Amino acid sequence: MSIASTATARPPTSASNANTDLSKDQLEEIREAFDLFDTDGSGTIDVRELRIAMRALGFEPRKEELQQLIHNVTGGGGGGGSGVGGVSLTGAPSSAAGSDVITFAQFVHIMAHKMSQRDSREEMLKAFVLFDTEGTGKISFQNLKRVAMELGENMADAELQEMIDEADRDGDGEVSEEEFLRLMKKTSLY
Repeated sequence: MSIASTATARPPTSASNANTDLSKDQLEEIREAFDLFDTDGSGTIDVRELRIAMRALGFEPRKEELQQLIHNVTGGGGGGGSGVGGVSLTGAPSSAAGSDVITFAQFVHIMAHKMSQRDSREEMLKAFVLFDTEGTGKISFQNLKRVAMELGENMADAELQEMIDEADRDGDGEVSEEEFLRLMKKTSLY
């Protein structure tokens, strides 16, 4: 069965019935990736194909993350940590019984979660650029001081340096993009 005929054999999926904040374009992109692996038109894909389907949408999930995502949407049928939904991520049957397929609704749920994480990262990177006006890829003490003054924050140099020191994991006296992202996630600001 071709991808086109598989897609037309199913009712269209809208953002309202998927209970997500995804745009129509995002839902179409998710549907196309799902349909690539739903070759029999059953409305399900094998859990072993989830990672590949996610890669088709630009995500590179780690094994542990993939197991957690599957556990969240299937109710944790895999048990024991070695397998998920009755199938290990290597494709071998696991000892626990359970579903070895992901429905389109479950796939939409997983991808909505991943896409919201990507959006948060993009927002954090936009904030980073506001600090890094020189485009060096680092936030210096002077960058932080300038932003504090622009925001009307009257902070002592020692306080600003303490902020830099807390975020600066590699000890170079500046905050890199990755260090900034780690700090934002740690403080739950994004």
